Amino acid sequence: MTDETQEQQITAVGNEMSASFLAAKKRSDETLAAIEKNPGKFTMLTGDRPTGRLHMGHYFGTLRSRVEMQNKGVHTNIIIADYQVITDRDTTEHIQDNVLNLILDYMAAGIDPEKTMIYTHSSVPAENQLMLPFLSLVTESELHRNPTVKAEMEASGHALTGLLLTYPVHQACDILFCKGNIVPVGKDQLPHIELTRTIARRFNERYAKKNPVFPEPDAILSDAPEIPGLDGQKMSKSRGNSIMLSATAAETAKLIKKSRTDSERKITFDPINRPEVSALLTTAALTTGRDPKEIAEEIGDSGAGALKMYVVESVNNFLAPMRERRAELAKDMDYVRDVLAEGNKKANTIANETLEQVRDAMGMRY
Repeated sequence: MTDETQEQQITAVGNEMSASFLAAKKRSDETLAAIEKNPGKFTMLTGDRPTGRLHMGHYFGTLRSRVEMQNKGVHTNIIIADYQVITDRDTTEHIQDNVLNLILDYMAAGIDPEKTMIYTHSSVPAENQLMLPFLSLVTESELHRNPTVKAEMEASGHALTGLLLTYPVHQACDILFCKGNIVPVGKDQLPHIELTRTIARRFNERYAKKNPVFPEPDAILSDAPEIPGLDGQKMSKSRGNSIMLSATAAETAKLIKKSRTDSERKITFDPINRPEVSALLTTAALTTGRDPKEIAEEIGDSGAGALKMYVVESVNNFLAPMRERRAELAKDMDYVRDVLAEGNKKANTIANETLEQVRDAMGMRY
């Protein structure tokens, strides 16, 4: 293959990916418009792996939009994906504590368990049983092609396990067991939604042509900005650059004050050349609703110390109501456990009904 031919192929793949994204963005915009008109027609599935506490990146990236959807009247469901923890980890140490703290973070941020079903993977056998028929609907090459699986495998440093390889199929079970028809995702998660749509379509075509069992869900593409950590890189628990929603005001202040900046005294917003300073400005902007450039101009020659003090005050003022709600909820952990037990009960009812529909469609009701 000549260099020119290889370049043409790379360009063709890039164009195809760009066209695919534009089509997904158009469908996402149309779906959002439909939600505004009739939110009750939509069922949303979203969730998190219980690998630690949630941070501000999670709040601005997903939690805030979940609360908005819930309050609009969309049927919202949040899965705590405990089985997916072991896709790339060798231990489930601290998992119970992580699960309960996720629920505290959810409710502190505004998730209402009366409106949103919160449940765990491992507590809903019928949902996981959908894996068997769903796996028969995808090929090995389709599983290997998923770019997110490749990225997660490389990031973990683990060998490719069967669970990690079939991770997108497990996600399809999460979405389809409750007949989810919208899923908020970032651009990198689009292949997962496409595979879910493929599984739903193939099941309906193969087993349920007259009475389709599953909807083909649409991706709601997030327009949330990528939240930088305090070091200017992507906010991540593993990097230690995150402000946890559960952190105290003093812990938050200490973390911000020790964050790196640079030697230039005048504060300017320049994410490329001044990532650390710009990360602090972005954090301040998100928590105050102001423009980061405006904040930079206001601080000006006062330097990094003044910037950090401004960020500490902005973040602590923003998180204060959430921290207050969280502390109140944490006084009654039996209630938190009851929230999960009730969510699991609802999820089991839904999953059992869906599995019966699947058995009927496949002629496996004996």
